[in-house]
Amino acid sequence: MYWQDPKDKNEQYVVPDDIVDLSFRVLCKQLPLDHAYDLSQAIQSNLPWITDEPQAGIHLIHGAESGNGWIRPQDPNALLSLSRRTRFMIRLPKPRVEAAMQLAGRRIQVGNYELVLSQPQEKLLSSHTTIFARHIATDYLEDEEAFLDQAAEQLSRQGIQARKMISGRAHVLRMPERNLATRSLMIASLDVEESIHLQKHGLGAGRTVGCGLFIPHKGIDAVRQSQEK
Repeated sequence: MYWQDPKDKNEQYVVPDDIVDLSFRVLCKQLPLDHAYDLSQAIQSNLPWITDEPQAGIHLIHGAESGNGWIRPQDPNALLSLSRRTRFMIRLPKPRVEAAMQLAGRRIQVGNYELVLSQPQEKLLSSHTTIFARHIATDYLEDEEAFLDQAAEQLSRQGIQARKMISGRAHVLRMPERNLATRSLMIASLDVEESIHLQKHGLGAGRTVGCGLFIPHKGIDAVRQSQEK
């Protein structure tokens, strides 16, 4: 765990719109928990140019953690139950938004499961200074401190000093040739410009299979306190 006191910086900041998220409602009752590869292949078959866009990314579909007695499964063979509130997002450069709109209403085959996407909403990146990635590709699946050191080095190469970071769950995303080891990562006490930069550029490899993509998070202090108990 890295933990340094934040700097005071309360400047107004206008979020640029050169990179945005397209957010679709998902009509689908179930998907495999580990759907990264199948979802990526399905989107690439519909938007073949997406692999040529280094700042594009395919978010994985994430159901609720729990609710009405249901707890999100951890077995990668388990099925993920989806609700009408479930969203699927693609991160794209602004000039590609119109082309990606064609996904709306299409029946998309994700492995053995079919989903239909709604008309999307265009969302700016967040000005939150605490951000979270569910999957960061890593060589250190079992070694949390080594993972954080690796993340800090990757941040440094982008000109960002790691001040507060917490590593979370470890996952293995199954791929046909070589599985991808990942851990979740929360980063706090960023400058707004740093947060936007990381949302645009991500961290590490695997953007088309849901890795390295940051989303806003409400805060890190409660997470740290729970880990220290």
